[in-house]
Amino acid sequence: MAEVTTNTGTLDDIVFADRNKAYGAYALRKNYSKTIYRSLIIGSALFLLAMATPTIISVLKPEEQEQAMVEVDLMKLPPPPIDPNEPPPPPPPPVELPKVNTVKFLPPEVKPDEEVPEETPPPTVEELKEAVAAEKTQEGDPNAEEVIVAPEETAGPTKVEAAVEAAPKEEQIFTVVEQNPEFPGGMAALGQFLSKNIRYPPAASRANVSGRVFVSFVVNTDGSIQDVTVLKGLGFGTDEEAMRVVKAMPKWRPGKQSGRPVRVKYNLPINFQLE
Repeated sequence: MAEVTTNTGTLDDIVFADRNKAYGAYALRKNYSKTIYRSLIIGSALFLLAMATPTIISVLKPEEQEQAMVEVDLMKLPPPPIDPNEPPPPPPPPVELPKVNTVKFLPPEVKPDEEVPEETPPPTVEELKEAVAAEKTQEGDPNAEEVIVAPEETAGPTKVEAAVEAAPKEEQIFTVVEQNPEFPGGMAALGQFLSKNIRYPPAASRANVSGRVFVSFVVNTDGSIQDVTVLKGLGFGTDEEAMRVVKAMPKWRPGKQSGRPVRVKYNLPINFQLE
């Protein structure tokens, strides 16, 4: 009966049986499991150390911890509080208009017979050459120029020699409207315009400065841009570059309130990021 022998060698012993075990491959396979375990332990330790580093720094040096930057939508900020005890601003002083020569000449008015006053003859052509028709007769400066007043302040025709128009009232600037102004093509087109036209300032590039510049401007009723200012900048030429690009933008679609175009103050963040 043949003798049966049991081979209790490892897989490496079987593979390298009757071969040169002094070759490097046998040593690598022999120590493979130990190398994997050692690498796993070292990698886990380095990963845990990297995750705990910010916490360790904040505990050791809390006074040097940087404050977190919170992005705030300036369009949603509430208006500043109004002090009810603060007196209103005084009205502007009245403007005294120069007096001109006038002759009483009232337009005809239909009344009952008993209420009709004594008839007053109308002024002659010679009198109207030297004076202006008005509610009453008065003497004034013959060299003074006539000023056109509101219709409710006069009752008769006037002689127009030199009209002085009051300065038009500036339209109100809104911060919140029913329909916000929009760049032609929407926000995607605005992003393409900014990325195409912004030139990174050399000073900011050398100083490795990146971040956002918040620019404020007014979109007029015709879509033009006005009053461009920087609310929060980065310096190193980025503020000037942001203002230049905003001023170079085409006309926007104006904002609307109650269905009519109005002037709207708009805040725009412009991102400067080094590639």
